[in-house]
Amino acid sequence: MSDYKTIHGARVKDYTTDPTYPIEGQVWYDETDSVLQYQSPNVFAAWRTGNSLNTGRRYIGGLGIQTSALAFNGHDGSAVTDKNEQYDGTSWTEIADLNTSQEQSRGVGTTTAGLAYGGYPATGNTESWNGSAWTEVNNFNTSRHDVAQGGTATSAIAAGGSASANPTSAAESWNGSSWTAISSMNTSRRGPIGAGTDNTSSLCIGGGPPTVANVEEWNGSSWTEVNDLNTARQQLAAAGTTPSALAYGGEPSTAVTEEWNGTSWTELNDLNTARAGLSQAGNTTLALAAGGAPVQGTTEEWNSAIAQGAWSTGGSLNTARRRFTGTGTQTSALGFGGGPPATGITESYNGTSWTEVNDLNTARRELAGSGASNTSALAFGGFTSPPDSMKNETESWNGSSWTEVNNLNTARFQLAGSGTNTAALAFGGYVIPSTSDLTEVWNGTNWTEVNDLNSARRLLFGDGTSTSALAVGGWSPQQALTESWNGSSWTEVGDLNTARYAAGAAATDSTGALVFGGHNGTAEVAVTEDWNGVSWQETADISTARAYVGQAGTGSTSALIYGGQVPGSPGTTNATEEWSGTSNSTNTISTS
Repeated sequence: MSDYKTIHGARVKDYTTDPTYPIEGQVWYDETDSVLQYQSPNVFAAWRTGNSLNTGRRYIGGLGIQTSALAFNGHDGSAVTDKNEQYDGTSWTEIADLNTSQEQSRGVGTTTAGLAYGGYPATGNTESWNGSAWTEVNNFNTSRHDVAQGGTATSAIAAGGSASANPTSAAESWNGSSWTAISSMNTSRRGPIGAGTDNTSSLCIGGGPPTVANVEEWNGSSWTEVNDLNTARQQLAAAGTTPSALAYGGEPSTAVTEEWNGTSWTELNDLNTARAGLSQAGNTTLALAAGGAPVQGTTEEWNSAIAQGAWSTGGSLNTARRRFTGTGTQTSALGFGGGPPATGITESYNGTSWTEVNDLNTARRELAGSGASNTSALAFGGFTSPPDSMKNETESWNGSSWTEVNNLNTARFQLAGSGTNTAALAFGGYVIPSTSDLTEVWNGTNWTEVNDLNSARRLLFGDGTSTSALAVGGWSPQQALTESWNGSSWTEVGDLNTARYAAGAAATDSTGALVFGGHNGTAEVAVTEDWNGVSWQETADISTARAYVGQAGTGSTSALIYGGQVPGSPGTTNATEEWSGTSNSTNTISTS
């Protein structure tokens, strides 16, 4: 029998305390507690909003996996439909329609070999999908709709449903060419959902009326009642198999998600949007929800192993301040300006500590910046007082000093910026007495006015490049708006979960970003959200709630927050926190 050294090339080391810098997968023996321990990644499970269906529908059928799924039939609010859409893990595309318009259909199989059956009003109708077209095949023996499903295109189950307006316990098995009646379930019901691998192994989950939590398992010869759902419901969705399944949504309209481990159900993180009559695809690791009642096209993706990022303490600024800005990366950042009173203080971060360097030529607060590192940056806009004055000055940093270059066309403050010191974007802000939607692009020499934001705002935050950027949040009042810049125009995209202003942001481009901190109109917040190009998802909070911060980083994998306004006295902080998109924890191996 192989041992650890044979497999890994080294023996398990002994420690009196945990290793100073354990890495993922490392195993060691803790002599103090006399236990084996190891380092593993922290993950969490959650739903995340994806791109919507082209046609919103309720009571919609589905099949496939999260990255390759079909959503078909349903009711669009006016009539039942024969529409069929395919999901590629990012977006939906309309493809060949079914032969029969109906709702409450169920589906099994893949996007190249699938089966749709049990819809209304064409009760008992069955269609086969070959990857390009639907073909009508043999129907149920017992006419009904709204059944539970499970299996594949050649080996499937249909259980329960509604026959002549009454719930039934009838069940049938599909062998690839025809349906055969099998043993009935213990409980008659319509509107259940199924999960299973083939016609010998399946679950029938929930149903009604009245709404029930009952779950039955099929073993190829009989149905057995197993442990109930925690939340009774019908018209829900499910993904998975008999030993491992996920049930989500349902009627009465709910967002509840539960996981089946072969013995019992456990409640997990809810859908973002409560609904019933939604489509399903996938498994307990990666699942998909689309459409539903009320009529909608909302799509959500389930991931059971999302990397859990974490904030850790970095080196403190030499001068605590707020209402300033910053640029660069987590290991090469620059923080400059701030106030009140307005200051030109500039500090450089090397990944460990901050060093004061040469000041801005024009002291100011509530300015914006852009730059790739602590040796190359641009500072623009801002406000000085006394006397009160909006600034259009632009300065370029070369790693040792600031040089005045050509000004913004419009003086303003409380604006945001993105890009580098040779290709930058300035957007939004405050042009007394009005909030601004102005956008200007910098080409290394001059600023040029380009297309405006869709929504004027100040104290917004953003990052990216001069051709691919995000404008997020802002005031007045506090906002959740997000707009994406493609190099020529702004497009409104998914909103933040927490509306706020004066937060920090880090992004490489408009497809991935991290925002953190800010003010929600009542108090400073610690909320961190991650952007994947489609939607925002809350993740681990910063340790110190704050607003009007300095920021740097490349997005969801690496970011930096420093300084800012905090509750209480003195009201400013010099604290720095560093974000890592992954984190690990120490676990004990049971030897009993």
